[in-house]
Amino acid sequence: MNKDRVLLLIPAYNEAENIERVVTEILEFRKNLDESSPTVDYVIINDGSADDTARICTENGYNFVDLAVNLGLAGAFATGMEYALRHGYDYAVQYDGDGQHDVHYLPDMYKMAKEQNLNICIGSRFVTQKKPGGMRMFGSNIISACIKLTTGVRVKDPTSGMRLYDREMIESFGKRMNMGPEPDTVAYLLRKGARIGECQVTMRERVAGESYLNVFSSAKIHVQHMFIDTYRTVVQIRITTGGYYVTNNACASADRSFSDDDIHRQKPEKEQTSDK
Repeated sequence: MNKDRVLLLIPAYNEAENIERVVTEILEFRKNLDESSPTVDYVIINDGSADDTARICTENGYNFVDLAVNLGLAGAFATGMEYALRHGYDYAVQYDGDGQHDVHYLPDMYKMAKEQNLNICIGSRFVTQKKPGGMRMFGSNIISACIKLTTGVRVKDPTSGMRLYDREMIESFGKRMNMGPEPDTVAYLLRKGARIGECQVTMRERVAGESYLNVFSSAKIHVQHMFIDTYRTVVQIRITTGGYYVTNNACASADRSFSDDDIHRQKPEKEQTSDK
């Protein structure tokens, strides 16, 4: 019986203070998987980090792709999806390099995706837990309302960065779609008939470093993208971007192809060390 293969793809920009802890947790988790579990691998997408992220990955023998320039979250994610496509993975999981995500929820997300035949399973904080009030969740509430308005589907945790994608989505992102892992993409895919579910998880606070986007700038970008995309769909306009991603108000080339020289393969676990 062939086991499914799952790839944790980890975009990392200036995560020198976090990346060792993240990979160590993944490796410990893998040791405890039973025979019925899928095979779990990881790849770090070092997104042109200016700190010691690449050095730490190299010294510890981590499996990573080293991007020469910073492409932003969308470009790093797309690179990871292309990697998953090239290497024949059945599922890919968007997974933060800052330690906020807990790999121990992966079995629940995988099981839900398999049983419900989902294209995307979102690791959601608010399936069984009530969303807290206050300004922190203000942007999330706006995005949820916009997705509901444009798709008719309520997504309780649209800003969750922990998402599991099936092979169909890997092929879509890896081959054709110049889109990032953002709520406007979730809305677009829902309108195209994608099957999306949410699985309850708990997320930790970031220990060190800074995120790609804060809540309010992220909400502004997502709302703008969703309304633009809705307009395009309604009037049946197909707009090409001339081969460029727009990420964080800067343009980065959408030609994200990489060669084997860009990939730093993982050493056997017995050779890995976190010692400096």
